[in-house]
Amino acid sequence: MELSGLMQKLKIEYLPDHLDALCEQAAKRELDYRSFLAEALATEWNGRHQKGLESRLKQARLPWIKTLEQFDFSFQPSIDRKVIRELAGGAFVARAENVILLGPPGVGKTHLAIALAVKAAEAGHRVLFLTLEELMTRLKRAQAENRLERQIQQFTYPKVLIIDEIGYLPLNRQEASLFFRLVARRYEKAAMILTSNKGFVDWGEVFSDQVIATAILDRLLHHATTLNIKGESFRLREKRKAGLITQPIEKSEDKGGD
Repeated sequence: MELSGLMQKLKIEYLPDHLDALCEQAAKRELDYRSFLAEALATEWNGRHQKGLESRLKQARLPWIKTLEQFDFSFQPSIDRKVIRELAGGAFVARAENVILLGPPGVGKTHLAIALAVKAAEAGHRVLFLTLEELMTRLKRAQAENRLERQIQQFTYPKVLIIDEIGYLPLNRQEASLFFRLVARRYEKAAMILTSNKGFVDWGEVFSDQVIATAILDRLLHHATTLNIKGESFRLREKRKAGLITQPIEKSEDKGGD
């Protein structure tokens, strides 16, 4: 059987396009058969991994792609880089632990959440990004259509669920109860990354019920890493550089793109 036929039967997709170049390089470097085979298989694996990563990132519905390498840690010295490096290693995903990013608008919460999600996707995990508003819309629609249980179950499948912008809009008690059900379902089963502009003491106001807020925090914080980011908004810094702002601003009401 010819080589091309064997590769088709073995469903080798990416190696054929690179095989001639690999053979030429192997001859120049005088590789032995074992080393050549390792490089050929690595080429196939890299192609499959990249395709899988692209698929996972598409399914994740990230608003944009941000990486840790793009984050300006020098502008936010309150962030412990060692903690971020440990989180980037993905152990929190394996342990089904949570990451909670707190801070005012614009300090980089969403950037870090997305960057950690990208790391998880690179490690082969399924991830999903939703703002709190999007999450509530989907849960309430499912409840109205008598398919709430199925929708909550779908939200338990991703190994990492990112919920962005907790605290910008208060929830009513029905919405808070739906959020609690999701948190309880994922508790100790799969990781979550949450961002909020509100400190935990204000979550009773966010969820319109102190009892529900306490129950949510009890489960979220049991196995969690919390990062409280203090500093100026990245967006305000850019406006200041452009000369649009001349006076220091202690607090920003600017929303989005954390």
